[in-house]
Amino acid sequence: MGTAHENAIIQMELAAALLQEEYEQEPLFWQAVENLKNPMHLHATDLFIECDDGSIGRFRAYRSQHNNARGPFKGGIRFHPQVEEEEVKALSMWMTWKCAMVNIPYGGGKGGIAVDPKLLSTAELEQLSRAYAAFLADKIGPWKDIPAPDVNTNCQIMAWMVDEYQRYYSTASPGSENLLATFTGKPLRLGGSEGREEATGLGGVYVLQHFLDSNGLSNTEPIRVAIQGFGNAGYWFARRAYERGWRIVAVSDSRGAIYKEEGLNPDAVLSVKQTSGSVIHFPAQRITEAELLSLDVDVLAPAALQSMIHAGNAKTIRAQVILELANGPVTPEADQILWKKGVTVLPDILANAGGVAVSYFEWVQNIQGYPWEYAVITARLQALLNQAFDAMWNMKERKHTDCRKAAYLVAMKRVIDAMLLRGGLEHERHLYQDHHRLLPHD
Repeated sequence: MGTAHENAIIQMELAAALLQEEYEQEPLFWQAVENLKNPMHLHATDLFIECDDGSIGRFRAYRSQHNNARGPFKGGIRFHPQVEEEEVKALSMWMTWKCAMVNIPYGGGKGGIAVDPKLLSTAELEQLSRAYAAFLADKIGPWKDIPAPDVNTNCQIMAWMVDEYQRYYSTASPGSENLLATFTGKPLRLGGSEGREEATGLGGVYVLQHFLDSNGLSNTEPIRVAIQGFGNAGYWFARRAYERGWRIVAVSDSRGAIYKEEGLNPDAVLSVKQTSGSVIHFPAQRITEAELLSLDVDVLAPAALQSMIHAGNAKTIRAQVILELANGPVTPEADQILWKKGVTVLPDILANAGGVAVSYFEWVQNIQGYPWEYAVITARLQALLNQAFDAMWNMKERKHTDCRKAAYLVAMKRVIDAMLLRGGLEHERHLYQDHHRLLPHD
């Protein structure tokens, strides 16, 4: 099992093999593919804060800016011990495809700090958030790079960061731009958008519902769902799915998993998690994460970290549909196994794109200085994701391929078209003449 970045490159190359026939200027196409293997910019530094006990804390921080051919870099900031260079490079690439998949005018970015935020006090967390914003200040902006919350970050952290960013630019010409538009996922009282908190989970519901409707599966028995990960995306997906009558039979967090055949009430599970620290204290059957992944359910929704379904456990998957609420939860090796088993994988660059879509809506509202109502936002989100799903599904039927490759074909074509329209690829020093060596599985 390769690194997240290696997996992202493999996914791109497999799609590129199918996409090349769309381009007459084949050498330029393959040069664009080669350029897309790595971010345009990778920023890294060590951040230092004064801890409550008087010691100095040191934390590694990153920001990967993958591609901006279609618009400013866009992507979240995560605080997690496993944050490292290869991860943020992969995540920024996936963000490029995600933005293109739902056809919003952004490129991909991603950042983070290698830290366990649970070990920090509120004061230490604020210091670290402000230090990161100061590090990024000259690298981001409403028309340059627009960060947002991700794993273990939230609207409060975005509020600290946008405040620090505005302090940095306090001497800038007043009225030149709305600096609040530099960050999305902010609190409502600081330029945030209605619906942003639930957007990733709600978007997953919209994508799954459109899949069911498109395949005549909406009127079957109640959809049985298992959710691996019960953070923001997992909870909101569970809640909105539960409201539609779908049966949430299992959920998990970092400490374990629970199962209840007759179904779980997501709000009741969340209440127990908030008071006890984990879903495992909810009165239900305790199971392992491996058992959750192999449950005989209609839909498995991995909503935690990447590479959770891999060659070692893909054969045990019994779900009919995998809805990727996390980024990169299924490895390329697992994709091949699942395809042979007849499992439909609704890929992350579509299934969890609700978050970036509503981030885009927030950015637009900040630029306009005009907030939208919740009903307007959810209606526009559903329409945007339905259109993206139809584009993916039409490509799937046309190319006779799986949903992931189809989604990549749609997204990559939009990005590469923008790169070719901008020009300059013909001047690259290292033009690939033999594109077959890009394809390790050829």
